[in-house]
Order: sequence, then structure tokens, then C-alpha cells
Amino acid sequence: MLEKLDSLEKEYQALEQQLADPAVLANPSQYQRVSKRYAEMGHLVATIRAYKEALSQREQARELLSDPELSEMARADLEALEPRIQALEGELELLLLPKDPLDEKNAIVEVRAGTGGEEAALFAAELRDMLMEYARRGGYRVEVLESSLTDLGGVSKVVFGVEGPGAYGYLKYEAGVHRVQRVPATETQGRIHTSTATVAVMPEAEEVDVALDPADLEITVSRASGPGGQGVNTTDSAVQVLHKPTGIIVSCMESRSQIKNRERALAILRSRLLEMKRAEEAAKRRESRLAQIGAGERSEKIRTYNFPQSRVTDHRIGFTTHDLEGVLSGDLSKLHEALRRADQERQLEALSGNRPA
Repeated sequence: MLEKLDSLEKEYQALEQQLADPAVLANPSQYQRVSKRYAEMGHLVATIRAYKEALSQREQARELLSDPELSEMARADLEALEPRIQALEGELELLLLPKDPLDEKNAIVEVRAGTGGEEAALFAAELRDMLMEYARRGGYRVEVLESSLTDLGGVSKVVFGVEGPGAYGYLKYEAGVHRVQRVPATETQGRIHTSTATVAVMPEAEEVDVALDPADLEITVSRASGPGGQGVNTTDSAVQVLHKPTGIIVSCMESRSQIKNRERALAILRSRLLEMKRAEEAAKRRESRLAQIGAGERSEKIRTYNFPQSRVTDHRIGFTTHDLEGVLSGDLSKLHEALRRADQERQLEALSGNRPA
């Protein structure tokens, strides 16, 4: 293990030198790549150095055990160092887990109203706002790609793109069925209703990930319209793409540019096809429930938002917070940290189960 840690530390030092190299500074794409990797390794290398320092201190304390005057102090140091070393080893094990390469991709997020009529549509609109704000807080650029609104301001369906390195990994834990329990504004007898909305989070697929055969596509254009059929455009800019082999239909009319809407629709289509492929592969593997966090099962109820108790519960890990207002305003940091930690621990559990005795 120490050999691997030494190698990582040397890589970090080499990156540090590259960032001071005029040739790298003069090449924007190379500088971006090097600085991104350097930033990613920062916490890992800090942990490696803390671990090595603790090992060195333990070795020094062991050498002092034979000294009558210092042995008692050395034993006390060893007692304090052992749990620290174990904690650092555990943290390193988590940090060194293999990462999903798709985590670094842009994301396409789709929110749909589920059961519950207009109340479900209003809840879907709240989830849209929550997720878009969380993405913006993370420094990502958000752009609405497709939107279908209801007369009362709810959302029957909305699709938005999240652009920036690591966007998919940042949002993937939101995939699944979200449930809300509250008294709707239209409820006259004060009864609590339960409604749902579905969130799909997909890595944005590039042409290299999913190749589209033009013969499989049926593309039609029309005039964009707003709620109630109101015309919002004077040109045929709305684009609908039918993927004939799967029957998937994607519509896009958010931009006044037909070309841009076409590009967006094809990007959404590629991402949905990639999601289908990943779902089929996961079904074949039949991965255990313990390895399903972040898998994005559309049928899986992942979270409940209970308004009477101001409670949010994530059912995958049993995490509960009573900061309902904060969560809906886009503060998902504590919740996602708990999900990431649980995901890492379950990966470790799966790895240990596969190791030979």
C-alpha cells in the first residue's frame, strides 16, 4: 500500500511542477486538465501525508519504549496514535476506491409529475427549483431544455442540462421517486395528501458514447407554443425527434433557434439511450440492493418530504433531517455527503466480499 501512496504523492508533485511550467500555462486545455487533476488529488495527498507522519511518529515512539525515562510517555503516544492510524487507513481506503468514469460528465435531469394530479405537478416544480439551485450552488451552469407547465404553475415534465466537470456525479443520487406528504392548498378539509414525482439523472452522452443512425430518426419541426396553445414563436423552431427502433420521442422548443433545439433534442435522445443500455446491463448483473445507491431506478421510492413534521427522510440510508425548508431551497450538501459515505462503504463491503479468504 505504501508503494501506491508514494506513487500518488509523486504524481501530485509532478502536477505541481507542471502548473508552474510556462509551456503548460500557455496551453489553456492542458492547464485546465492539469489543474483539475491537481485539485482532485488535494485531499487525497493531504491524507497520505498525515498517514505517513502518523506512521513515522509511531515508529519513533516504539524506539523510545526501551528508554526507562521515556517509555511511559512513548506508551501514551502509541495509545493515541493507533486509533488515528486506523482512522486514516479507513479514509484512504475510501479515497482510493475506483470512480465511475461517467461521474465526470455533464448531466441531463428530467423531472416528471407522478401520482397526485395538480399537487404532483406543483411538487415536481419544487423539485425542479431545488435541483437547479443545488446545481448552481455547486458552480454548474443550468439550462432548461424542455418544459411542459400546467395552468397553476406546476410541471408535468421538465428537462434541464447541468454543465461542468463532475455534474453527473454531483446529482446522480437524486434519481428515483420522490414522495411528498402535505395538505394541498386546494384541500378544504385539512387532509394530508401523498403525491409523487420522478427524477431521472442521466450522464450526457456524446456521439462517441452513443452513435445515432440517421435512418433510425424521424425529425419533424413545428411552431413553438406556450401554455394553452399560445404562440411564442413566429418560425418553425420546435423540434421533435422520434427514435424508431425504441419509440423514444424527444421534443425541444425552449430556444428560438431550430438548429439549437435539434442539437438539444439529439443530446437528450443519446442520453436516454445510454441510460437504457446501463439499466439493461445492471439488470443482467442483478447487483445486490447494497450496491444500488445512485443506480437511478425510476420505480424506487428514494425520499419522503413530510411537511407537517418538517421532515425529509432518505429511505436508501435511513437518513432524516428536519430542515425541510433548507433542503427544498437547494441545500442538499449534508444529505449527499451521507449518501456518498454510504455508497463508499457499500463498495468496500462488496470488494471485501470478493476478496479471497
